[in-house]
Amino acid sequence: MATPSTPDLCVIGAGAAGLAVAEAARRVGASVVMVEKAEPGRASLQSGPLALRALAAAAERAALAEGAGAFGIGLEPANISFRRVRDHIAEIIAQSAPQGAAARIAALGIELVRGSGSFADPRTLRVGETVIEARRFVIATGASSSLPDIPGLLSVPYFTTETIFDNTRRPDHLVILGAGPMGLEIALCYRRLGTEVTIVEPGKMLPQSDPELVDIALRSLRGAGVVVIEEAAALAAEESAQSIRIRVRQGDGDRSITATHVLVAPARPPALDDLNLAAAKVRRSTAHAGALVLNASLRTTNSRIYAMGEAAGHSPHLVAFEADLVVTAALLGRPQRFEPAAFPRLTLTDPEIAEIGLTEPMARTRLKGGFSVLRASYGEIDRARAAREGMGVVKLVVGKSGKLLGAGIVGPSAGELAALFGLAIAQNLDARDLAGLAAPYPSYAELAQVLGEQARAATAQPRLKSGGWSLNRLLP
Repeated sequence: MATPSTPDLCVIGAGAAGLAVAEAARRVGASVVMVEKAEPGRASLQSGPLALRALAAAAERAALAEGAGAFGIGLEPANISFRRVRDHIAEIIAQSAPQGAAARIAALGIELVRGSGSFADPRTLRVGETVIEARRFVIATGASSSLPDIPGLLSVPYFTTETIFDNTRRPDHLVILGAGPMGLEIALCYRRLGTEVTIVEPGKMLPQSDPELVDIALRSLRGAGVVVIEEAAALAAEESAQSIRIRVRQGDGDRSITATHVLVAPARPPALDDLNLAAAKVRRSTAHAGALVLNASLRTTNSRIYAMGEAAGHSPHLVAFEADLVVTAALLGRPQRFEPAAFPRLTLTDPEIAEIGLTEPMARTRLKGGFSVLRASYGEIDRARAAREGMGVVKLVVGKSGKLLGAGIVGPSAGELAALFGLAIAQNLDARDLAGLAAPYPSYAELAQVLGEQARAATAQPRLKSGGWSLNRLLP
């Protein structure tokens, strides 16, 4: 029998989450074994945020050409080659691939074990003939594509969020079944690249985000020509001649949508089925299908095993934060608290949505009436007016004491503004302090100044200051 490997940490999965936690562990001097059945880092690059960002960058260039007329610039309609768009995405992925390459993993002192891991008992993982008895394990297997139970779907050609970035031909009409953040972002990209797009969503769009911000983003999306059908169920799919027919029920009525291509983009469940979690005494949640039972430090019901990233049911954008948290808790013995609201959340619609801290709906639930909301419109600042980008709003959630508790932005550079507000929240700043921000003119950062002035105006002027001014007026 092979001698067991006994590293400080065994990371199951070498996608973005696995690589982040493995590197964080090496930074504190821990020995690390990483288990991966495919090419390290490749899957998360090909179907993750980077591939989407590369597609969005191409689509944005097409949109600039279309909207140039409002600025007095006449341009020919964009000549779009989907094959060249695909090549652009592949090039960006190839440039980043060395970050997850096996050679780099080895250079960091991480042992890579190829194969599919399965728990034999609560402290042992088997990968083929290899036995790993690590001090701690981290499940970072990512998420898997799942197909909705729609009669006829398997008989028609369809894309998933893992295959759409390899597409080389422009669809005439793309129907997207299910639309979380990635589905909405792909919808906008394809519309800008000349495709008719219809979204069929079983529930409400972006239910975890502030409805006021979502409404503005959806109005813009519909204005760009994307058909959005919320609270609708796809009943059946069938192929006929050169098209695909999707039958949809919304409310009490049925309708038929004729498309040339289908993208299946429902929520992706954690990829956990091959791990034999029962043997490890790791329980799944009964409240959230497919998810794990985790404590605030992302530890499972087995004290040796943690989970993070999409395997934990979280956004892939948070892996860097989660990696440090897990290493601190699992290897350094200092329990942490994962609070998703404390990290920026970004959805690349146009205008984009970014949130950090408490949203207004969260505050209503947690604080009842102990808060106020400040709002500033993008139309109030010259930077947005000059770029004809006045559709947007910034909202701040402010506690009774004036402390900044959360920010929600829908508009250009929302992600950058969320980082600014995130720093203010982390530093426990008063909303009034934003009035003193040294923002260049013209810039979107002026919105923070506007909100700071609103906070000041809402607070009674201290008697000492007003008295001092009255006295100063009497002096020569």
